[in-house]
Amino acid sequence: MAPPRNVVKIAIKMRDAIPQLIQLDQAKPLAAVLKEVCDAWSLTHSERYALQFADGHRRYITENNRAEIKNGSILCLSTAPDLEAEQLLGGLQSNSPEGRREALRRLVPLASDMIFAREVISRNGLQILGTIIEDGDDLGEVLALSLRAFSELMEHGVVSWETLSIPFVVCYVNMNLMDASVPPLALGLLESVTLSSPALGQLVKSEVPLDRLLVHLQVMNQQLQTKAMALLTALLQGASPVERKHMLDYLWQRNLRQFIYKNIIHSAAPMGDEMAHHLYVLQALMLGLLEPRMRTPLDPYSQEQREQLQVLRQAAFEVEGESSGAGLSADRRRSLCAREFRKLGFSNSNPAQDLERVPPGLLALDNMLYFSRNAPSAYSRFVLENSSREDKHECPFARGSIQLTVLLCELLRVGEPCSETAQDFSPMFFGQDQSFHELFCVGIQLLNKTWKEMRATQEDFDKVMQVVREQLARTLALKPTSLELFRTKVNALTYGEVLRLRQTERLHQEGTLAPPILELREKLKPELMGLIRQQRLLRLCEGTLFRKISSRRRQDKLWFCCLSPNHKLLQYGDMEEGASPPTLESLPEQLPVADMRALLTGKDCPHVREKGSGKQNKDLYELAFSISYDRGEEEAYLNFIAPSKREFYLWTDGLSALLGSPMGSEQTRLDLEQLLTMETKLRLLELENVPIPERPPPVPPPPTNFNFCYDCSIAEP
Repeated sequence: MAPPRNVVKIAIKMRDAIPQLIQLDQAKPLAAVLKEVCDAWSLTHSERYALQFADGHRRYITENNRAEIKNGSILCLSTAPDLEAEQLLGGLQSNSPEGRREALRRLVPLASDMIFAREVISRNGLQILGTIIEDGDDLGEVLALSLRAFSELMEHGVVSWETLSIPFVVCYVNMNLMDASVPPLALGLLESVTLSSPALGQLVKSEVPLDRLLVHLQVMNQQLQTKAMALLTALLQGASPVERKHMLDYLWQRNLRQFIYKNIIHSAAPMGDEMAHHLYVLQALMLGLLEPRMRTPLDPYSQEQREQLQVLRQAAFEVEGESSGAGLSADRRRSLCAREFRKLGFSNSNPAQDLERVPPGLLALDNMLYFSRNAPSAYSRFVLENSSREDKHECPFARGSIQLTVLLCELLRVGEPCSETAQDFSPMFFGQDQSFHELFCVGIQLLNKTWKEMRATQEDFDKVMQVVREQLARTLALKPTSLELFRTKVNALTYGEVLRLRQTERLHQEGTLAPPILELREKLKPELMGLIRQQRLLRLCEGTLFRKISSRRRQDKLWFCCLSPNHKLLQYGDMEEGASPPTLESLPEQLPVADMRALLTGKDCPHVREKGSGKQNKDLYELAFSISYDRGEEEAYLNFIAPSKREFYLWTDGLSALLGSPMGSEQTRLDLEQLLTMETKLRLLELENVPIPERPPPVPPPPTNFNFCYDCSIAEP
């Protein structure tokens, strides 16, 4: 009979004792279970003992977590957490350095358990550890273990960081230590402090200079780099927007971006998940600096912003040293400017109205100005090229720039809060100054290129932007390591390629993965394989010209081989180069199909083996095949070297069909897939837009009687 559901079979072990195999009743109090276990080992005072999980973090078992005990679990009997905490804290306060070290070694793995941590904290364990860290008598293993134990105990959130003093940790970040394990632990503690409270974050920021973090980042130690980057991003997240901008500007002046790009992203060692997350956070904070401009609409009364718009117009339409409005009246000049702003692609004669939209706000104007100043020839070419097109085919620069800026902000999540787990950073953002504006410059030229490929009109604007969005999103997903590589990849992703990818993905999603369609494909396979077999045999009947290979050297002689129309003979013979294909009657040699034994390919062919494994013969391996056949009482071979890979597939498939073997070539697989796809589509034409269920509908039960049937044999009166 099966045991009750609340009874589990487990093993309990203890040092220097034979393990016990028991049936644990989960309804029985834990104290009673401990009493029975101790009695079995003749141990008194069962209250001094506790059960722990034997694997993992060796957590203590309580009434709250005992449900985690499953059949087959292994537990161990150990000292109760209160007694264990007293013993270890006593060891920490001993005068023996070795005693303190041993107590710390035992304390660290237990500190992650909440039950044990509460016992240690209630006995002033944090203060004792703080004293050891602050004294710094041993800057090696003891200090490292103390920092690790302190961090583990604080992670439980029993005590607030604000109740503790942290300067004793800061000194180990700011000093050069011989033990490489100490600075990462100290940095990790400071990160936790910074994230716990803005006030403590400001204190850490004042105590730990950015230059010191840069020093740690430049040490070729992945753990130290990761912890330094973690503290840096924590300080940046806790800073105000103004402080954050100043901090990032200072870090960029100190070449942090170049160092990350060369020594972390392109490091020979693989990047860890934690470092990838911190780089994602740093990228998000960099892009977050653009949010105020993105949220600010253009002010039509701002003289500075009106002048920026005029600079944009003049860069496109006015020759250097000349003014398009010279000698004109004010009204005429305003009319000319309005027309030029229209040519520039603004929807309104007053461009301020276009830039009142938020987002992108002033960020779109910043992008357009950056493009006009840093790529003046590309900017002029874009505007003038579209100004000369027919009205309905011109690509509007300003409208496209505004929409492209919105698109980039969405793709790069500008202004969105950082995820706590994401690792999706783009390496190229650390390989380029002004990366957002540079990305815009690539994107606006891509927009013009895609517009021309689509032969778009003004009515197609939204369609073009959807294609550009897909081009940018697909290329960003590839994580190009530089802007130039991004430019190359995104320009290679033409409108035609996007359509092809869409079609492939659509077929994959439709296709043909529903069980009824898979069943239909399986039913069609035999018929289609027969069609492929017929095509292969017809190809053999047409015949092929082969080159002769001797055992000594390659010769220029040719020979022709084909299958007879009745599929009973292979007929072959020599022929001259350039001659027309011979007739069947002129071929002197014949090989009955009934005498054929097997088909050999590649290195198994005798004529390839005889040639050896020389470098000049390796190109023959993939094209070689032979037929073994009976010649009297001996076995003979008819050897072939196919003129191309396709001919190799066709002949080996055809010969396999003659021998009754399956046709397993790559060409057969491709042909079968193509035929299956076409035939399936034809069969499903009438079911277009009709959802195909995963399971067939149930067959209704038979009727209770068949009295409704009409018997035609009974004549009516």
